[in-house]
Amino acid sequence: GGARPTPCSSPSSSPCRRWSSSSARAPARRRCGSTPPTPYAEVATLARSEPAHDRLLGGLLADGVDERSCHSRYQSAMYRRRAGRQPSPYLVSKLRRHEALQRRCGPGTAAYSHAQEQLRSGKNHAAGTGSPECKYLVSISYRGLGNRILAAASAFLYAVLTDRVLLVDPSNEMGELFCEPFPGTTWVLPPDFPLTSYTNFSIETAESHANMVKNKVISPVDVGAVSSARELPAFAYIHLDHDATGEDKQFYCDEDQSVLRDIRWLVMRTDSYIVPGLFLVMAFQEELGMLFPEPDTVFHHLGRYLFHPSNHVWGLIARYHDAYLAAADQRVGIQVRVFGSAPNSPELLEQITTCAQKEGLLPELLAEGLPAATTPPPAPSRRRSKAVLVTSLKAWYYDKLKGMYWERATVTGEAVGVHQPSHEEYQHFGARSHDTKAWAEIYLLSLTDVLVTSGFSTFGYVAQGLGGLTPWVMFKPDNGSVVPNPPCGRDVSMEPCFHAPPFYDCRIKQGADTGKIVPQVQHCKDVSWGLKLVPPS
Repeated sequence: GGARPTPCSSPSSSPCRRWSSSSARAPARRRCGSTPPTPYAEVATLARSEPAHDRLLGGLLADGVDERSCHSRYQSAMYRRRAGRQPSPYLVSKLRRHEALQRRCGPGTAAYSHAQEQLRSGKNHAAGTGSPECKYLVSISYRGLGNRILAAASAFLYAVLTDRVLLVDPSNEMGELFCEPFPGTTWVLPPDFPLTSYTNFSIETAESHANMVKNKVISPVDVGAVSSARELPAFAYIHLDHDATGEDKQFYCDEDQSVLRDIRWLVMRTDSYIVPGLFLVMAFQEELGMLFPEPDTVFHHLGRYLFHPSNHVWGLIARYHDAYLAAADQRVGIQVRVFGSAPNSPELLEQITTCAQKEGLLPELLAEGLPAATTPPPAPSRRRSKAVLVTSLKAWYYDKLKGMYWERATVTGEAVGVHQPSHEEYQHFGARSHDTKAWAEIYLLSLTDVLVTSGFSTFGYVAQGLGGLTPWVMFKPDNGSVVPNPPCGRDVSMEPCFHAPPFYDCRIKQGADTGKIVPQVQHCKDVSWGLKLVPPS
C-alpha cells in the first residue's frame, strides 16, 4: 500500500497523528505536542525537519505503476533521510524513451518474435525483415549478488547508449529478487531464447567479439563504412569477465563499437562495473556528458531506477528498519567483507573500531572501571542514540562490537545499539535464501547516514551507490597481522570501482594508463589498478 498514518504515542484521545508520507524516513513514535530531539553537529546527522519525500526520485521513476506489484518502488523514498542527487532532465527524458523502446520491442511483441526467428536462422537482419529499430542486449547473471547488480546496471547503460532492448538472464533468481523496472513490459529473458547454451559462453566461444575479429568474421577497420547486414553474424558474444584478454577489451574502442552497432543480438558476460570503460569510448562521451553532468552519480541514478526489492524482500527490509533503525538519531553502516575462509581477526576488529572512532562515526569508550560521568546523565528521551548496522558473513565482529558498547560507557554519553540481520558464515552463490538476505542487507546499508565499507567489495559498492553515500573505505592490509595506518580513508566518490579495466589507449593504439585519459575516470582508492568515476573537477 501507500503511506500509513503513524500514531503519536499520546495518552489522550487527541487525533494528533504524523503521516509517514510527509517525511523522508519512516518516523519513530513520539509524544504528541513534544518537540523532536535537537539535531547535533556530527558528520551526516540530519535534522528531524525533513522535507516531504519525492516518490519519483526527481523524475527518475515513471508514475502510474501499480503499487501492489512492487511496494518498494514508491515507498522507498520514505525510508531515506537524504533525498539523493537529482537526475538531469536529459536522463529523465531518455529513460522515458527507453521504456517505450522496451515496450515496443520486448518479449510478447511481433518485433521480438521476428528478431527471435532471425536469430534462429543464423543470419543477421536484412532489409525488409522484422523491425530494424529493435536490437537486443542479453546480460548473463552469475557470481555473487553484488556482481550481478553491477553487471546488469552496466549492461543497461550500454543498452541505453546503443538503443538496445535489455534482457536479463533469469538465472540466480533475478526475477524473484527485483521488481520489473520497465513499466508495461518485462526485462527477464523468456525461456524460449534460441541460444540455449548462452549461459555457458566463455572466452573460448567462437562467436565472441574478440574471436570473430581474430578470425576475420567481422572487421573493426571499416570505421564509417556502410556494412551490409548479410555480411554480419546473427549475434556476437561480448566477454568482459575478470579473465578478459586485451583483445576482448577492444570492445572499449570506437572502431569495434562501429561494427557491433549493426549486429542485432549481443550477449554480454561481465562480473564487473564496466561503466568507467564506456566513458573511454569517444563515440559515447558527448551523450554520457548530457545524461550525467555529475559523472559520480551514474550508479546512484541507474541503481535507484533499476533495482527495486520484490515485495517479499521489501517486507524484510521495512520490518528490520522499523524495529532497529528508525528511532536512532544516526544510523551507522559497517560492511565487513571477509575473504575466503579467513579466521576471525582481532586485527580487523581493531581496524573497524579505530576507523569508526577516529572519523567520529562512533564514540570512543571510557576505560574499564571509570565512572561514566560526574554530572547526571540526560533523561533517556534526550540522550543521543546511534544504531550501528553490521553486515558480515560472520557473527564474531558483531558480537565483539555489541559487547564493547554494552559493557563500557561512551565518552559522549550516547547510547549505541549494534545490530546484525544475519550471518551466513560463507557465501552461497545462487542460493535463494542467501541472496534474499544479502539483497535486504545491501538495501538496509544504503538507508544508513554514514557508511564504512571493506575495499574490493561489490556488496559495499552497491549499498553506497543506492544510498548516495561516499564511504570510508577500510584498506586491505598487506600483512593480515598488522592494522593499516591509517585504518581507512574517505573515498573519492560513491561510484563503484571497475576491477578489470582496459590498459590500452584506442586513439594511439598502444598500452596506456587509462586512469589518465579523461578527467572523469581515475584510479580507485581500494583497488590501485581499477577505475572509477569521480566528480567534475
